[in-house]
Amino acid sequence: MKIRVGMGYDVHRFAVGRELWLGGIRIPHPIGLLGHSDADVLIHAICDALLGAANARDIGFHFPDTDRRFESIDSKLLLSETMQIIRKQKYEISNIDCTICAEHPKLQIYIPQMAKKLAQVMGVSEEDISIKATTTEKLGFVGRDEGIAAYAVALLIRSEA
Repeated sequence: MKIRVGMGYDVHRFAVGRELWLGGIRIPHPIGLLGHSDADVLIHAICDALLGAANARDIGFHFPDTDRRFESIDSKLLLSETMQIIRKQKYEISNIDCTICAEHPKLQIYIPQMAKKLAQVMGVSEEDISIKATTTEKLGFVGRDEGIAAYAVALLIRSEA
């Protein structure tokens, strides 16, 4: 059995006139995140963790922000395509562990919905996805409420049979 680990990180600044999407769900908040796609930092970090674990480059390689096909795209579609990439290499997810860093909005109540949506998109059990939310204690760009960051670690397995 082959076991591989990958780490992902993403960050987007807040922007007026945008919806806030995290973990594939819309979060009620007066401002959203700026990005070429829907700027779902959690999904982007997960994609990078999965691609890294499969040694398949990164999200920018597969879905460049210079390509108009990905403009305003729903990041769940990027995650679905990422799953196709790793499964083509015969990898399956063992587990994913994520942390969202945000001062606002408070995210704890949305975590079960995020896990459910991500599990559906990836075709895995909700038990295989851990999502945590934290603040940065008012430090840095996240602490100044300028944006949101997300980290993800993915463990992939591939049967050698």
